[in-house]
Amino acid sequence: MAVMAEKSRVTIIDGKSTLWIEPWGRDSLRIRMTKEAHMDPNDWALTEEVEACELEILEEELDTTDPWYQPEEWTKYHQTGKQYTLRNGKITCVINTEGWLSFYNQKGELLTKEYWRNRNRINRYCVPLRIDARELKPIPGTSDYELTARFEAFEGEKIFGMGQYQEKNLDKKGACLELAHRNSQASVPFLISSRGYGFFWNNPAIGTATFATNKTEWYARSTKKLDYFITAGDTPFAIEENYSAATGRTPMMPEYGLGYWQCKLRYRTQEELLAVAREHKRRGLPMDAIVVDFFHWTRQGEFRFEPRDWPDPEAMVKELKALGIETVVSVWPTIDEQSCNFGKMAEQGYLVAPDRGQPHHMTWMGNTVFYDATHPGAQKFVWEECKKNYYKYGIRCFWLDEAEPEYGPYDFDNYRYYAGPALQCSNVYPVGYAKGFYDGLKAEGETQILSLVRCAWAGSQKYGVLTWSGDIYSSFQSMREQLQAGLNMCVAGIPWWTSDIGGFLGGDISDPAFKELLVRWFAFGAFCPVFRMHGERSPWYEREQEFINGVRQLTSGQDNEVWSFGEENYEILTKYLFIRERLLPYIRECMRQASETGAPVMRPLFFDFSEDKEAWNVEDAYMFGPDLLVAPVMEAGAIEREVYLPDGCSWTDANTKQVYEGGQRVTVPAPLDIIPVFVREGKEYSIY
Repeated sequence: MAVMAEKSRVTIIDGKSTLWIEPWGRDSLRIRMTKEAHMDPNDWALTEEVEACELEILEEELDTTDPWYQPEEWTKYHQTGKQYTLRNGKITCVINTEGWLSFYNQKGELLTKEYWRNRNRINRYCVPLRIDARELKPIPGTSDYELTARFEAFEGEKIFGMGQYQEKNLDKKGACLELAHRNSQASVPFLISSRGYGFFWNNPAIGTATFATNKTEWYARSTKKLDYFITAGDTPFAIEENYSAATGRTPMMPEYGLGYWQCKLRYRTQEELLAVAREHKRRGLPMDAIVVDFFHWTRQGEFRFEPRDWPDPEAMVKELKALGIETVVSVWPTIDEQSCNFGKMAEQGYLVAPDRGQPHHMTWMGNTVFYDATHPGAQKFVWEECKKNYYKYGIRCFWLDEAEPEYGPYDFDNYRYYAGPALQCSNVYPVGYAKGFYDGLKAEGETQILSLVRCAWAGSQKYGVLTWSGDIYSSFQSMREQLQAGLNMCVAGIPWWTSDIGGFLGGDISDPAFKELLVRWFAFGAFCPVFRMHGERSPWYEREQEFINGVRQLTSGQDNEVWSFGEENYEILTKYLFIRERLLPYIRECMRQASETGAPVMRPLFFDFSEDKEAWNVEDAYMFGPDLLVAPVMEAGAIEREVYLPDGCSWTDANTKQVYEGGQRVTVPAPLDIIPVFVREGKEYSIY
């Protein structure tokens, strides 16, 4: 093994293996490894220009006075005879004599270290397991590798982030997570550890991350290299700031994104949508955006309004603008084989190709193929079609649905992109999808860019993505799962997040149990980064199937406006519309902080109270910005809620005005019209 040290990089060569350790911004390191002659050049999400740093490198001779030292043993098993210590600000990497890595903070405290079980000085008399920390195993007959990276597990460690998974646990310690996108699942492999470090797996390959009690293991089914980023910080905010500096920060949220969004599945016609917007404003209710959802087109992949149902979109957009409402239009990446664009896109290589079998990826409402969002030419083609058929009417905001993309089935080994085999790069698909629209809008001179997307990966945030949590079920269990999903998505560096208020699937608007759920979820939505109503809403209207030019048209669900759920509930829902309006100056400032520093808008309590050990255990409440603690009611029939108030300040119940000292659990009233919200000491906000 040979170690070559430079100011900007340390290289370790061991046979055909080459490892690079480099400073990558403030208090951060990037680790890459290959078994090829040259390092794979893909930077994936680490594309931002970071603060220039130099490594401080120390070489240390072996301590021959150590009682374990035996010259014969060291000569036989230890390859360098030296230990290297590398420092970049608050993070230190120690390379031991056999090339394995450990990471420390500026206080000398161990953050994490590689897991390896080869012969070493401590267990040299034991039979070695021969388990390496880094394993690039060649896939026979290819130039690709199966990758495993192993790290030690630590008792009491808590792990947060990793994106959006549909389960109940905020703390991902003990979880095995698929590194792949699915409808309602977004893999964003950045975590913050309670031990004081952040770790980003800079690899968009399909794989798994396992945070077991005996080891942490990252796995990629097929890849070219090992690539990860590790950073240290005194607080979670500092860690998030370092990570967002390396992968990109979200722009400033457009003004219309701060308020209330109205949506349903689906407004079938131009007149139906306008009638809802007019009625909303007639009632004196705030609305900032309204969505023209999917199948407003004739065929998928034509990226244009069906003229029968949407005869004058330009006039529609103008009227909505006059009402102070932004028009949002759904775009799908599915290209129907009968659409006018299919042939042109197929000829140019703009469609995702199968390695075997039939090319169709979805057969719902037509035989369709996904366009290749990793292809720059395909990005431009789709944007140009949307520019011609939407942007020219004044539409600036797009709903980029199916952004995983939602393969049926998810046979990742059968798809191939411009960027490479899907097994190696599938997780960057939503990044390219959003980038195409961001670049197109920016080229037109737009400065306030926002795209609603159903999936994201690291780096998506810099393209103005608002991620929502997919087609989730209408239940209190699902609502509870969305709380942790949203918090972990924000920890993973995607600060604009929302969910379908009331859930997407199965909500019957005539069912009192669903109405209770919707009211509770609506109150929660008012304290999310984006406040957006949506849902399929059962039962669907009884209509005969409709066809236009032989193409089946999608019908719609029941009504989904605030006046659709009974007069008593209407009063509660409108109350939260105006609560959101009163909070707009505060939310605007939270969005500014997210843009400037990467600070999540909604975050777990430990972000603001990292010194309070109990704050790291709270999974049923969160901070909405620095001053408001929100405790959603997520149980049917509840009339009160227990809440933990972090230590270090006092808290005022926004409803009762009672003041509580921090560092304790309190039980507060939570009738149907109240979501418990607590205001931090020294702050005043008009909520109730």
